[in-house]
Amino acid sequence: MSEYKKIENAKAELTATVDTETWKEAQKKAFRKLARKVTVKGFRKGQAPEHLIRKQIPEGQILIEAAEDLAQGELEAAVAEHKVELIDRPELRIDAIDPEQLVLSFICPVKPDVQIEDYKDLGYKEDRVRVTEKEIQAEIDKVRESKAELEFKEGAVENGDVAVIDYEGSIDGVPFEGGKAENHELEIGSGSFIPGFEEQLIGMNPEEEKEINVKFPEDYHAEELKGKDAVFKVKVHEVKHKVLPEIDETIIEELNIPEVATVEELKKYIKNGLTQQRKRDAEMKARNELLDKLNEKAVIDVPEVMIKQELDGMVNEYERQFTYQMNSAPGFKFDEKFRDMLRGQLHDEAVKRVRQSLILEEIGRRENIEVTEAELDEEYKRLAEQYKMDVEDVKRMLPAEFLTSDLRDKKTLDVLKGTKAKKAEKKEEEEETE
Repeated sequence: MSEYKKIENAKAELTATVDTETWKEAQKKAFRKLARKVTVKGFRKGQAPEHLIRKQIPEGQILIEAAEDLAQGELEAAVAEHKVELIDRPELRIDAIDPEQLVLSFICPVKPDVQIEDYKDLGYKEDRVRVTEKEIQAEIDKVRESKAELEFKEGAVENGDVAVIDYEGSIDGVPFEGGKAENHELEIGSGSFIPGFEEQLIGMNPEEEKEINVKFPEDYHAEELKGKDAVFKVKVHEVKHKVLPEIDETIIEELNIPEVATVEELKKYIKNGLTQQRKRDAEMKARNELLDKLNEKAVIDVPEVMIKQELDGMVNEYERQFTYQMNSAPGFKFDEKFRDMLRGQLHDEAVKRVRQSLILEEIGRRENIEVTEAELDEEYKRLAEQYKMDVEDVKRMLPAEFLTSDLRDKKTLDVLKGTKAKKAEKKEEEEETE
């Protein structure tokens, strides 16, 4: 038998009174476990008569051992009975204990209360999407750029050229790790080197040597290079320039885009892709604006443990996505110092995410929004198709509890967006009529 009571904003108390039979049996088991460790002179360990062993084990020790053995099971039963969603490990308190009774209390960290009113009709509206011919041509030029060939040129390095160089960097005359390369092809203007490096190559001729002075940025990823002045000895071997081809059917065939065989079809394909992407961007922008408005209206005292959990998840995801890329940079280490820096940078975003999640959960509860088994199955199928995976593999990667929560948030947003979108469309129609 258990009782539930909210004791403060993000804490609740579960009190479990253990039934007598269970409590008596637990004491017997505790005694047997402790008895195996007791040695009585003249008997093998654990083999002495019970009355002699009991003389060496204080009754209080047996009771505490029995209570600790029961605690986890009592907690799980009480959590299930009252549908408590724990956000961290509870604190155990023994309220009453003797051979006849055991009363346990668990101080449970739970989600905080969310105070929010007037959350409807906040003005959801997506920006109109438009794609110009100039933007389509820019994408065509990117295709041309990807198919460009490099040709040797005479004369000095210019912006947009590719210079084949040797370089070696040093700080105070001492070379540093990762600061040396030979026959490196560097596109001038790409911004792939330290600020100021590429610009100083402009005007250099093949076989010319030069010392280039640069300063590493204060936020450079390698701690030992941050803000340091460096000198690079550079030698230009060759200068190349790009020759961009015109788009023809041969290039279009190489692109291998289904149902695209002509330049006009390629332009339509590009326009459709840009349109769809901008629609997604417009929806995301409007969604974030709506969430910001909800965030401003809500009063929530977010527990530190929830912020820490969100931060840990964000930092871990950052590490998974970028470790390989960053480890290829000179002197980079994804160590605890870097993680702490990330936590500092991401803290406000973590708070915002937690608040938004709590707000959507509260509104979803008020609006009686539920996710059906059919909707869950459909989402698993959609994700499987999107990532070309087996449905069962997706289920193993994304537990139903996580996906259900995500779907519930989306449905909650759809409800909030739907009301506002209809009002915005009606207003636009009225303005156009006028």
